[in-house]
Amino acid sequence: MSSTRPGPADPEAADAAGLRARTAALLAAHDPATTPRLDFLRARFDAGLAWVHFPAGLGGLGAPRALQPVVDAELAAAGAPGNDPRRIGIGLGMAAPTLLQYGTDEQKRRFLRPLWTGEEVWCQLFSEPGAGSDLAALATRAVRDGDGWRVDGQKVWTSSAHLARWAILLARTDPTVPKHAGLTYFVCDMTDPGVEVRPLRQITGEAEFNEVFLTGVRVPDAHRLGAVGEGWRVARTTLMNERVAIGGSAEPGTPGGTRETGLLGLVADTWRAHPELRTHDLHQRLLRLWVEAEAARLTGERLRQQLRRGRPGPEGSGLKLSFARLNQELSGLEVELLAEDGLAYGDWTMTRPEVVDFTGRDAGYRYLRAKGNSIEGGTSEVLLNIVAERVLGLPPEPRTDKDLPWKDLPR
Repeated sequence: MSSTRPGPADPEAADAAGLRARTAALLAAHDPATTPRLDFLRARFDAGLAWVHFPAGLGGLGAPRALQPVVDAELAAAGAPGNDPRRIGIGLGMAAPTLLQYGTDEQKRRFLRPLWTGEEVWCQLFSEPGAGSDLAALATRAVRDGDGWRVDGQKVWTSSAHLARWAILLARTDPTVPKHAGLTYFVCDMTDPGVEVRPLRQITGEAEFNEVFLTGVRVPDAHRLGAVGEGWRVARTTLMNERVAIGGSAEPGTPGGTRETGLLGLVADTWRAHPELRTHDLHQRLLRLWVEAEAARLTGERLRQQLRRGRPGPEGSGLKLSFARLNQELSGLEVELLAEDGLAYGDWTMTRPEVVDFTGRDAGYRYLRAKGNSIEGGTSEVLLNIVAERVLGLPPEPRTDKDLPWKDLPR
């Protein structure tokens, strides 16, 4: 681990010229052509070029977030290795910003560097069989045990649990208060002998998700994020970043990247390559989805610009809603456009993949996998409520269980 500690921003790295100079120094000292991949990534982190807006000593320089593309472009031009964001997306998009906001100095020093380099994969232990859309109703219990906690319960729909070294965990520490008030947020060691990971086979044939059973899992109090009982407030930071990460990404859908990337690009290419498959109805649907996808892409770009100036807000929920609907409609259009060829399915083999490969698979896979887009990262129904209440300012739905102790809720 790096011995560097969080420090003040580097004034010489606060502009594009300073960052280019620092990047050139990194490349001179660590030639990407001869430096092992992991050594280069560690050196990049220690140079403050991992995420430049993070504090000095934690992979950043305290520079404006908007300057990160300057570094990325210089390193890409030099052929420098990346950290494979698709494989470690939960760590980068959810765990890291939560650690930065709520973690202790020791937690940040311990977790952020191997998280960013990909040495340690993270997963998210939030949803449960009886608490998916209503996450605050979760039943996994964390009970004080000496200088730590003993955790028992079950989590579900856990992406990357079969690869993960660490997990962000939300558990109930006080069942006598209302459901939102009795939660605490932890970092859980996935190698603990009480952690059991079982694959969940999906409609695609693979097991990308898992269910996780926690039996007497020991979590030291030093791995708690935020105060006891304030887990919901910490979790909201994670959830907002999750929706931005899903809705504003370039993969697998449309909100990120350049025009006609992702699934829209595949459908448009198929349309151009097969004029014999075209019909008036399909043409009208493609035009409508093309316009909506472009609007979503530009909205995603605006959201990323807002993020460079601060923290994510509820707008990410709206973008994630659009992402899910567009992916499902585009994948359905692709299958119809291909006619009988769209019904073919390449491989039903049971696998446990490290990443979701939308564009590298066939149309049948994309059609089936897109069904999960409206469930993962917050169901579309819950996100509609968030947009209605927090963006549009509409009256909230009546919640009769809001002030009841969790132990008294009907189950």
